[in-house]
Amino acid sequence: MLLLLGAAVGLALGLVTGGDIRNLTARRVRWAWLVIAALGVRIVIDHTPLAESPVSPWLYAAALAALVGWALWHRRRLPGIELVALGMAMNLAAMLANAGHMPVAPALTDRGPAVLAEQGHWAQYVVASARTHLNFLGDYVPLPGPLGKLFPQAYSPGDLVSLVGMAVMLLLTTRSLGLRSQAAIAGS
Repeated sequence: MLLLLGAAVGLALGLVTGGDIRNLTARRVRWAWLVIAALGVRIVIDHTPLAESPVSPWLYAAALAALVGWALWHRRRLPGIELVALGMAMNLAAMLANAGHMPVAPALTDRGPAVLAEQGHWAQYVVASARTHLNFLGDYVPLPGPLGKLFPQAYSPGDLVSLVGMAVMLLLTTRSLGLRSQAAIAGS
């Protein structure tokens, strides 16, 4: 998952520039189970016969909407998470405009399951065409060089915004004062 790359980069930058992992672990987030469940929906859809179900795009869209809401709810606790939410909202807009499907550039369908190119749709994906909407928000960006080999899928602008957002969030969170230090400063 591309977000893991953003997380690794942000965490590394935060720690290298004097941040502290305790600033991150001291953050109290609510409903962490929602994030796990929403990410689990994608795993289940992608790796089970549910991918062939007509409800799978809507399940994925609902999980994505839940993640956007969760991220915005935590914007005060996790600085920079607004960028992650923006990227996910961009993806959600493209999906909702296409009946729950994310448009994928025809030239990049070979980077996904063969059934996508064969059928024109699979799980939450559809091959982009003149009939799909908001194609400029769809999956049409291949990553260059070694990153493209490590992460061979096609990505959307929303994915890239979320990637940057994850890096920014972890950089800011590790670099910021711990919650107790912030409370002590606010109280003085």
